[in-house]
Amino acid sequence: MPQPPSWWADFAAHLATQRHPLYAADVIADTARLLLTTTAISPSDLLTRARQDSPQLVGALTDFFRAHGRLIPPDDLADTKAAVRRERRIEAAPAPLRPEVWGFAHSLLAQREQARQLGLRPNQLKTIEIRLDTVRDLAIHLHARGHTSWASVSTAHLEAFLAKNPARRASWLAGLRQFFSYAHRTQAVLHDPTGSVTAAQHRGFHGPTLTLSEQQALYRRWSTNLDTHPHEAFIGLAALLHAATSTELRLLTSSEIDTVRHAVQFPGRAVAIPLDPATWTALQRCQEHRGQLRSNNPHLLVTRLTRTTRGPAGAAHIRDSLAPVGLLPRILRSTRLLTLADELDIKVLTASLGMSYAGVAHYIPDTSPTSRT
Repeated sequence: MPQPPSWWADFAAHLATQRHPLYAADVIADTARLLLTTTAISPSDLLTRARQDSPQLVGALTDFFRAHGRLIPPDDLADTKAAVRRERRIEAAPAPLRPEVWGFAHSLLAQREQARQLGLRPNQLKTIEIRLDTVRDLAIHLHARGHTSWASVSTAHLEAFLAKNPARRASWLAGLRQFFSYAHRTQAVLHDPTGSVTAAQHRGFHGPTLTLSEQQALYRRWSTNLDTHPHEAFIGLAALLHAATSTELRLLTSSEIDTVRHAVQFPGRAVAIPLDPATWTALQRCQEHRGQLRSNNPHLLVTRLTRTTRGPAGAAHIRDSLAPVGLLPRILRSTRLLTLADELDIKVLTASLGMSYAGVAHYIPDTSPTSRT
């Protein structure tokens, strides 16, 4: 190249340490050809050209530019992805019933923005998607039975739909109440058919948990058996002893680990949590595993897929790590939360775990099961 870009030497060094030599050589050659045939100067312009002419370079270039602070992801990236997901749900609704679904989605977004402006707690984007899932499924159910207008929907039709999945009746009904309230305001329906529909609400937590003997067996496996994968041991102990969520485990980085106090501050929590010796040992094994992968990824849990990037491991990795013991992370966390909710003041628990009052209250049962520790 007559005049290589200022980042060229850093790019070559990055590939040499993060990629296989043969792959790195191909990327260097293809990137040089792309630079010779384009006037793109900035990283974003070069990536745009790469997507058009050399899509095989997009991954390597994106990883390098982000690792060296030359490419900042847009602030609204999460909102953009959520908008795409909402659009898919709306388009899945049958055409005759789709306009009201579209209007309902925009109504939920308007409520979210209004709550944000007033300093209230807005609905999460995931909650909006769950509501749209329910309305989309109802629209498909109704259209298959000849309905082309929401005005013809009766209570009997809703009861038939809710009977398809009794376990989710309460959740579905909550979404339908919101939708038909909106439809009544906009005069899409003359009356709200959800008015006389009820769903029994079981207060307190009723999900699966572990007995004391099961917890002890898992603790021995993860604290004494060094043949287990470091990720399995740390994920299991952090969830079982410290009620860590999958998101907290995925997003935990080196900067949030206090090596002096043997503590970590999980993302979203206001205070650092001192770790017990077994969990701290498992954390150190994860750091050693990351060192063996020769990765610059700042996250604690690094996989072979993320070792050449700076992104977190996927949620599936957290779940798959516990596959050898046949458990989901949420079962371990729920077991611990039941114990903490019974032993600690609810204000202390909300402050230490970064949970809402309602979220903690869900785990306060009427009676104490024998399986608690």
